[in-house]
Amino acid sequence: MSLSIRPADQCRYDIVSLGEVMLRLDPGEGRIRTSRSFRAWEGGGEYNVARGLRRAFGQRAAVVTALADNEVGRLVEDFILQGGVSVDHISWVPYDGIGRTVRNGLNFTERGFGVRGAVGVSDRGNTATSQLKPGDVDWDHLFGDLGARWLHTGGIFAALSESTAEVVVEAVTAAKKHGTVVSYDLNFRPSLWKSIGGEAKAQEVNRAIAPHIDVMIGNEEDFTASLGFEVEGVDDNLSDLDVSKFQSMIATASAAYPNFEVIGNTLRTVHSASDNDWGAIAWSKDEGFAEATHRPHLEILDRVGGGDSFASGLIYGLLTGEPLQTAVEYGAAHGALAMTTPGDTTMVTKAEVLKLAGGGSARVDR
Repeated sequence: MSLSIRPADQCRYDIVSLGEVMLRLDPGEGRIRTSRSFRAWEGGGEYNVARGLRRAFGQRAAVVTALADNEVGRLVEDFILQGGVSVDHISWVPYDGIGRTVRNGLNFTERGFGVRGAVGVSDRGNTATSQLKPGDVDWDHLFGDLGARWLHTGGIFAALSESTAEVVVEAVTAAKKHGTVVSYDLNFRPSLWKSIGGEAKAQEVNRAIAPHIDVMIGNEEDFTASLGFEVEGVDDNLSDLDVSKFQSMIATASAAYPNFEVIGNTLRTVHSASDNDWGAIAWSKDEGFAEATHRPHLEILDRVGGGDSFASGLIYGLLTGEPLQTAVEYGAAHGALAMTTPGDTTMVTKAEVLKLAGGGSARVDR
């Protein structure tokens, strides 16, 4: 593998994520519009990856984010602490009492079932994280003095404001200077872009970030919406995901951005909210293409965070020097398992991931 990863004994952290962490409010089997109680979790596209690497794979993790300093922010901090992720790099912003100038993000999420799809309603305007700007984080201290082997960020954080996109470029530039590997999940969310220019703006922002990225990750829609790479023969419903067509798209992307050392792509066909075909492919400069075990009609409890768990499994394989085939199997297996439990974040053990990645079944372990 051509990735040059810093030795663990020279770094405080194996993985650092940069992104927003919101309070997720989950009505369980019910609907947001009729629920009288919600279960609280934490979650965020970038953060979920670091937490997965900490909880499932035992890696040393930290999150760079910002929170308004009130009881909701401290609840989110408590969730992060329970997940074993370092809170040393959270920026705490004084709260104004009503959220006029700064607040914490809320994410109401229905899991969906059968013909009723999952629904997410984010309430994240004017959050502390969206107001991060260049100069707010001492990246040279984090990547240089303390040391981090890997930085993960993504398109959700980059979409929050003009300044967060600038922070991504600042962070990845500093990471590269100190020899830290950088991964980025395109994570296109139409709701984040629709009021600021839609796909055209998403492509403008992500094309400016892409030249700095070592490991680019996305799903079956992300590379098209976020970078403009079309996948031939794919309809709007993503009903037939021909792996060869995605390989062709990845070849085009790797030619356009020769800095990409690895590309990971999840593949999902939705038959219903609780029945998805699930798979993944990956490519590296050294090893070419690898395809994970395809899992047709995978039973889903909560799909949110499945792609993030794929990313953490893939990164774990790459961090530990496994062949690309093994790394993509780890990613696909971790994503599949994470979608069998509620919440954004993993409840999976490394042993379970390795068992499923190696062909294990769901028979009872006694």
